[in-house]
Amino acid sequence: MTAETDARVARLLHHRKAGLALGEPITPAISVATTFHLPEAQGAAYYYGRSGQPTWDAVEAQLSILEAAETVSFPSGMAAITAALVCCLRAGAKVMLPSDGYYVTRLIGRDLLQVYGVEVVQVPTAQMAAEDFTGFDAIYIETPSNPGLDTLDIAALARKARAAGALLIADNTTMTPLLQRPLDLGADLVVAADTKAPAGHSDALFGHVAGRDANLMARIREWRRQSGSVPGPFEAFLVHRGLETLEVRLTRMCASAAAIAERLAAHRSVRGLRYPGLPGDASHKSIGSQMANGGFLIGFELAGEAEAEAFLSRCPLIEQATSFGGVHTAAERRSRWGDAVADGFIRLSVGVEPVETLWSAIDTALAG
Repeated sequence: MTAETDARVARLLHHRKAGLALGEPITPAISVATTFHLPEAQGAAYYYGRSGQPTWDAVEAQLSILEAAETVSFPSGMAAITAALVCCLRAGAKVMLPSDGYYVTRLIGRDLLQVYGVEVVQVPTAQMAAEDFTGFDAIYIETPSNPGLDTLDIAALARKARAAGALLIADNTTMTPLLQRPLDLGADLVVAADTKAPAGHSDALFGHVAGRDANLMARIREWRRQSGSVPGPFEAFLVHRGLETLEVRLTRMCASAAAIAERLAAHRSVRGLRYPGLPGDASHKSIGSQMANGGFLIGFELAGEAEAEAFLSRCPLIEQATSFGGVHTAAERRSRWGDAVADGFIRLSVGVEPVETLWSAIDTALAG
């Protein structure tokens, strides 16, 4: 982490201090109010729970510090993604989506955007930079891609999109703003599922959109109000708490992932290993230039479906779950969701377990 990141984390931890009255709790309250005292229609900070409330404000303040941008929170990552796409597109528009990114984003393209007259073009992440952006209204990227972990040069794509008159939307879920900063690199909007590493404990669905264009962010905020796509106060509180330990957890998770990836690369049962932090990986070029490190996700293949499922069921320190970024190491065979990967491909999300204990469990499970 850089000195700038350290300062950002410190501000996040103390963001409420200046506004605290004597004896007021340091931890923000969980406000469950949906209605507020309104003897007059104008001048109130809050007037109805769908438009805003104090617990959202607390977590959005944290996220805004991390992103160095205005942030609007949503009840899930997909709600944030949907808001960004809907607010950037209209009937007759054209959008590019990654064909190898999160599969539900592709479903939104097929079942929502195309139905309402948006032309959706799917391109593999590794090929996006070579595409002609002429005629596109928005380019949506996911870097590293999920689950393949291919990366794109965000700054180069931002310049190319801007020259073509297109907006660049970046899904930064796998990295978080502590490890990668798409807005600094020229992206118009960032979307993320804070359900993953920011909340960190697999107990809260949450997402956000961040951007530095005031008009665009006003549309995002108004979409949330009109659509009713609003987060719950309990979830906001949990994400606020999770964000306070994000830097500590990421430091351990990424260091452990780097160590485990290196050992997996040398294992006789493992093939097709992907981890951007390894010098030989196709995505290693992004380390330093836009990514702080290789992250906490690893992709690898075993011989086939049976071998992959047997490994996952044998390892006592791997949760068989479909999410990532939590304190528990988790993994799954991704082809079961229709991703274009080998039947034996496993996405491994490294948690905060002691690394040698975790590796010992993985190594034993691989041995059968």
